[in-house]
Amino acid sequence: MKTQPLLDDAAVDDFRTRGWTVLPDAFTTTEVSVLEDAALNVMNRPGPEVGREADGSPHVCWGMHLFDERFDALIHHPSLLAASQQLLGSDVFVHQSRINMKQMNGSVVAWHQDFGTYHRVDGVPDPRGIMIAVFLDDLTHLNAPLLAVPGSHQEGLVSTAQLDPSSPDFDTVSKYRYDITPDTMTRLVADYGLETITGTAGSMLLMDMTVVHGSSVNISPLRRLVLYVNVCPIDNQGTSFERPEYYAARDFSPLQPGPPDVLSRFA
Repeated sequence: MKTQPLLDDAAVDDFRTRGWTVLPDAFTTTEVSVLEDAALNVMNRPGPEVGREADGSPHVCWGMHLFDERFDALIHHPSLLAASQQLLGSDVFVHQSRINMKQMNGSVVAWHQDFGTYHRVDGVPDPRGIMIAVFLDDLTHLNAPLLAVPGSHQEGLVSTAQLDPSSPDFDTVSKYRYDITPDTMTRLVADYGLETITGTAGSMLLMDMTVVHGSSVNISPLRRLVLYVNVCPIDNQGTSFERPEYYAARDFSPLQPGPPDVLSRFA
């Protein structure tokens, strides 16, 4: 079922040309509070879907919508679906969801494209999809915001990406992440530039899955909590099931929008 368009022409043009757009105040303070409570609860899970820092503290949980009804509600949020359907021109399914929490001196995320893993490992055929980020904290220049190469989606799949067995979390998370090589990053930044992506809590980022991005270590005491819902058109499904379901979808059902209070009813 199609939802009403949410983004104005300027936001759509921003997404097409730069590779992303940020929608401020997409979620209310009540909805942010509901999602924060859910995130902190799910991050305490003991299972393999939770990635941890060297000191054992959690920093990522994959497949969040499989483990909590509040995140299942999030993927049916009318604004999230309206924006993704508008940009992709199709009903969508969730290929992957996750919680990412950067605390002081936590993990670095190397330069990569989400589609790089989705294509090479999960068998997603085409570079059509959106990485949706919901900010639960203010993302500023101080707490290791996302860094991205504007226009890099125009190159499609960056072929020089490689696995990095020396990565500290290679046995868990990064064994599936194809990092962009230093020479390629140098060339991409020279050609396109580099930008930070910031926004207040409640903002929603919509980014093309082929945009090259990463983030540095958070040396501030300011937490950075972000939820990701990565969606694809229903005709762009993964064909390989090498990874567990919490990494890559088994359910390709088109998402249907819930009522306006789909999240706030949990408050």
